[in-house]
Amino acid sequence: MQQSLFSPAILVVDDEQRLRDSLSELLRMSGYEVSCAANGREAITQIGGRGIDLVLLDINMPDISGQEVLDFIVARQIDTSVVILSGESTFVQATQALRKGVEDFLTKPYDPEKLLATVANVLKKRQRKNDFLLIQKRLQGSEELHRFIVNSAPDLIFMLDEQGCFAFVNERVESLLGCSAEDILGKHYSEIVYEKDREKARYGFNLIRHPGLRASRRIELRLLGRSGDEPRYVEVRAISVELNPKGVYTTEHRRQGGGVGTYGVARDIGDRKQSEELRRYQMYHDVLTSLPNRTLFNDRLEIALGHAKRSGSKLAVMSLDIDRFKKINDTFGHLAGDELLQSVALKLKKCLREGDTLARVGGDEFSLLLPSLSQNEDAATIGRKILEVSSRPVCHQNKELRITFSIGVAVYPDHGETKDTLLRNADLAMYRVKQTGRNGFHYFSEEMRQNSSHSLDIENSLHRAIRENELRLYYQPQIDMDTEKVIGLEALIRWEHPLRGLLLPADFIPIAEETKLICDIGDWVLRQACKDAVVLKNQGYGDIKIAINVSPQQFEMEGFDRTVFQTIKQHGLDTRFLEIEITENSIMRDMNKSMETITALAGEGVTIAVDDFGIGYSSLGYLHTLPLTTLKLDRSFVKNIVHDAEQNTIVTAVLAMAKGLRINFIAEGVEVQAQHDYLLAAGCPFAQGFHYSRPLEFSKLIPFLSAEG
Repeated sequence: MQQSLFSPAILVVDDEQRLRDSLSELLRMSGYEVSCAANGREAITQIGGRGIDLVLLDINMPDISGQEVLDFIVARQIDTSVVILSGESTFVQATQALRKGVEDFLTKPYDPEKLLATVANVLKKRQRKNDFLLIQKRLQGSEELHRFIVNSAPDLIFMLDEQGCFAFVNERVESLLGCSAEDILGKHYSEIVYEKDREKARYGFNLIRHPGLRASRRIELRLLGRSGDEPRYVEVRAISVELNPKGVYTTEHRRQGGGVGTYGVARDIGDRKQSEELRRYQMYHDVLTSLPNRTLFNDRLEIALGHAKRSGSKLAVMSLDIDRFKKINDTFGHLAGDELLQSVALKLKKCLREGDTLARVGGDEFSLLLPSLSQNEDAATIGRKILEVSSRPVCHQNKELRITFSIGVAVYPDHGETKDTLLRNADLAMYRVKQTGRNGFHYFSEEMRQNSSHSLDIENSLHRAIRENELRLYYQPQIDMDTEKVIGLEALIRWEHPLRGLLLPADFIPIAEETKLICDIGDWVLRQACKDAVVLKNQGYGDIKIAINVSPQQFEMEGFDRTVFQTIKQHGLDTRFLEIEITENSIMRDMNKSMETITALAGEGVTIAVDDFGIGYSSLGYLHTLPLTTLKLDRSFVKNIVHDAEQNTIVTAVLAMAKGLRINFIAEGVEVQAQHDYLLAAGCPFAQGFHYSRPLEFSKLIPFLSAEG
């Protein structure tokens, strides 16, 4: 093994003799010097007695634990690197160890290749540190060191004389501005400051030199480089100094007879400025289509309304929704859906006048602002143009896709005089187009407002439904693919409406979410599921877990985890009887809050399932950081799995990922034998769908379970 400035010594600390022996043999075969400790006390003795470069440390040991060994190393500031190798460490233990400076965290049983790679990386990092310390000692105190530091600094270091001319500048000026130090020396600072920033620079540098004011200051400026180059953003930190033949002195150590100059450091902040501009752009634009988002659209609508009120002109707001977009997503996949949205955005922009604003405000929803209209018919002209242009086919995978729009129009002042009224009425008009066959546009009318009162009726009836116990829970079995035995039940809500009969969630859950009743409904579901779980347990089915769906609003409620624990406890159940299902979009709405809630639930034994997995647009990083138990693949991936190669690839990849992360996997929406056979062959462990059973009311559930054996 090649070594440059040190020969690494490794200490293996573990209370298992076989593990110590295997690790020692592996490391010695790789050329390392290895010693062992059978417990924490021996480890402390060896670490404190001689130089150890790397400690492979078990956390859970009798007598003195690995955490106590870490505390010893930290307290005595012992210069050694630590890699944790432990089998039963909790997330909290791992976090505590990492906070104490641990380099890495490996789990038992260890992978030899991964362990050797980790050891090599840690020792390489340590060797670089030792090399640097040796070089530092050799250079310290020399004139070359100071010159090297100044000229190799990532920042532009400069000195201005009393007149504001450059008396010194380091070599960073060459890479930052494209000119040499000789080109700058003797020039006034204003010659390299962007014209629009010169007054700011003059004011800032004068303040630095002004007696009685603070001696240091920070200024953001743009500096000029070579002709034709864009100005470079820098952050200047400068202090007032005294310049005289004997040296340079700061304010506190000034001597009489010297001139007042300026010492400064200019840091290139171009990347930061670009990031800030990107963040500002993303705050007001849709990432996928680059169109304005809802926030920017609302701002422009408010401005346009103010102008229309002052000038007496009209404006129109259009609500546009792609017809049957979900079918396109389900058939061709979400990537095709995204490409279609981008294509649609380009087509729509070609229909606009200068000054119009098109925004993407939802998955397949767009809003259009048409200011300065002379008559209502002007909006219809643009609407017809949009319908004509959007109807032209789009080619995807050698197939022609034809799309249509449902467009609702609200005109100021005829259909409303405020932003919210116009947006709501445009939506109502768009919904009317949906109801009457799609592929068209419709102006708002008062009759539409009256029809919208139906939603209010549903809301009022929901209050009664909760109070009068009209809600019902149906249960859909979750099946072990190998044995086809029931291993779990998903609780699905229904509403036994006294006039309209049995209503599905789609008939009332969206309204419940809009009106915040969803949290009351969620609490009812939790209580009823626990009651039913008690009955199942008493009937001998205590090993079957019940999964309940939780809305984003309920999941984000303060104290949601405590509500779950209290409800389970009140019914005398063990937490293992319950699983919480949340969508990945719910998780990503507030990652910090999600981490806190999910960790609390998991810590008490409540398992967490990610519902409709695969249809969100989030980073997969959360799968590594959250204590999740189950992934439920969305039914859209299962629907065409037998014939769609793209869907096959996705399902296979997600299955492999779940297995690698040791997370359970359930395929939703299995409706036919061919889907079952394919998933079974692919290694899918669990599934649910009409192929096995439709959702069952509770009175029919126990007979079903009995028949299943």
